Amino acid sequence: MDIKESTMEDVQALSKMNQHLIEDEEEDVNLSLPYLEARMSDYLKSGYRAFFFLQDDKNVGYALCNTSQSPMYLRQFFINRDERRKGYGTEAFHLLLSHLDIQEIDIDVYSWNESGISFWKSLGFNKRRLSMVFKR
Repeated sequence: MDIKESTMEDVQALSKMNQHLIEDEEEDVNLSLPYLEARMSDYLKSGYRAFFFLQDDKNVGYALCNTSQSPMYLRQFFINRDERRKGYGTEAFHLLLSHLDIQEIDIDVYSWNESGISFWKSLGFNKRRLSMVFKR
């Protein structure tokens, strides 16, 4: 597997994968693709870095990271649906850590995303805080 840093020209591809991530996480928001493109562009302009994970020159996923904070914050991590259960997620995560030469990383996972929680726990993540929301 290879890792390639994205550029502003990749905003559309990143946003489409982000849309799939939002669907898979069953987020409680419905965001349009144009909104996601504008948001992704803003992330990249504000210091976030995005990386594609390539297997045999085929894009199998991406990560969006805030590398300027310590510990680094992994905002989005996604492996394409048809590429899951092949070990790419684990390989991509370790490749990202190695590429960025980091030892510590923060993530957020929705409490209802059982497969996501299971994946991150399998990599050695531990619960540190509980975030809650109130809506009327």
